[in-house]
Amino acid sequence: MQPRNMSMSGVVDLAAVKAAGEAKQKAEQARADAAEGHGAPAPAGLVIEVSEATFEAEVLQRSAEVPVVIDFWAEWCEPCKQLSPLLERVTQEYAGRVLLAKIDVDQNQMLMQQFGVQGIPAVFAVVAGQALPLFQGAAPEQQIRATLDQLIQVAEQRFGITGLQGVPQEPAQEEESVEPEVPEDPVLAAAQQALDAGDLSGAIQAYRNKLTDEPANVEAKVGLAMAELLERVQGLDARQVRKDAADRPGDAAAQLRVADLDMAGGHVEDAFSRLVDTVRGSAGEDRDAARVRLLELFEVIGPEDPRVVTARAALARALF
Repeated sequence: MQPRNMSMSGVVDLAAVKAAGEAKQKAEQARADAAEGHGAPAPAGLVIEVSEATFEAEVLQRSAEVPVVIDFWAEWCEPCKQLSPLLERVTQEYAGRVLLAKIDVDQNQMLMQQFGVQGIPAVFAVVAGQALPLFQGAAPEQQIRATLDQLIQVAEQRFGITGLQGVPQEPAQEEESVEPEVPEDPVLAAAQQALDAGDLSGAIQAYRNKLTDEPANVEAKVGLAMAELLERVQGLDARQVRKDAADRPGDAAAQLRVADLDMAGGHVEDAFSRLVDTVRGSAGEDRDAARVRLLELFEVIGPEDPRVVTARAALARALF
């Protein structure tokens, strides 16, 4: 999914934190102390487990000097098992520009409610005591990096927060850096640049060009499915779309629009279930449109995802 535009307007204020201006002063003082050689030492780890008891100290207070990314997860959550290791690795590579706080929702229900988490995995950030949503669902690495880059920029420009200084990369990452790099595919790079810039039509065309030359290219298939999804939901009034679908349950096109919104919002199972029900309850062109849309959405998260496996079996039962 396309990275969220991180304006700080409309974010959720966390009552336990001090005003943003005071947080900025604390950040400036921390950097000044470090420059004079008597600042607090850098923490041993950039990835931390956080509970309701430690949230204020580990997240709110530290967000005055470094953006804190929060990963809401649970042991039973299969998408979390895909996203969490990726977040941890990327955080280590950012070497102190962000911290990652992992919160088990089963053990910390109050925090889940305070952040308004509707489904997991859900990723938020706290900067200078203010929380803002980043994304929901198992995002790809390119989206994660683009989102973190934007978060770091907002933290520095709005609050003067530049992260922890002098934090080395993990040794494993240093070893990997000496390995020969795989040359970047110029067509896929152009497609990603267009996607990051919000040029969805340009991204779609670039991915289609790649698939014309390499029909089996997985990255292009996923990118095309994602870009087309974003283009379909662009400009939709979510409330009206959902009302239309509720008022006209037999309108296949209305159901497809809601499924797209669910998918773009990370509610993968809801999107799949709605489309399977539409296939089951319709016929002719409507039925085929729902089937094709479901197959397109399968491409977004990949054929091996457990949710795709389950939905594919449900689709087969609905068809036959």
